[in-house]
Amino acid sequence: MDVLDGDYIHAETEWDELLWLWQRTEAPKGCRVELVDGIVTVAPLARVSHQSLVAHVHRRLCAAVPTWGVHQWCPVAVPSRLGIYLPDITVVPEEELHAAEERCLPAAAAALVVEIASRATARVDRTVKVHAYASAGIPLYVLLDSLAPDGPVCTLHGRPEKGTYREVSRVRFGEPIELPPPFALIIDTAEFPEA
Repeated sequence: MDVLDGDYIHAETEWDELLWLWQRTEAPKGCRVELVDGIVTVAPLARVSHQSLVAHVHRRLCAAVPTWGVHQWCPVAVPSRLGIYLPDITVVPEEELHAAEERCLPAAAAALVVEIASRATARVDRTVKVHAYASAGIPLYVLLDSLAPDGPVCTLHGRPEKGTYREVSRVRFGEPIELPPPFALIIDTAEFPEA
């Protein structure tokens, strides 16, 4: 990779160029910078109620897999989809986390990702990320969508194959949803903080 005059580079691949651009994108404090289908996007962090929900699920996952890494907004890379995403929660076996590159975790290292839809991210969470996470081979994707057209729902996606997931379970907020092993965890959505 050659850095030319000013801020332009000549990279070997499109991915290298996009990664370089993503790493240098400055955004206002508190914003999330992602690479979505090869486009750098900047979105504000969600409301306090969103953060409360993230914290609630984060605590439950930490208790379920205490020796694993349970991280908020850890950058995961899906080069085949020209994407770098910051899931609300990423669960990674510790050995995978220590083997990761400095700036991004290869998405395939994650055992589970959780996204909580907000007004700024709902469309991407429901469409782009479902296919990106499945194509990367992440075994489980949980989408908590209080903005769903048919009312607040929690969807567990699993068994990724050929860039798509099978919907394993879908419950309305207020009902429990069970995560399979290695988590063996029931999340009672009735315990969720008010959105």
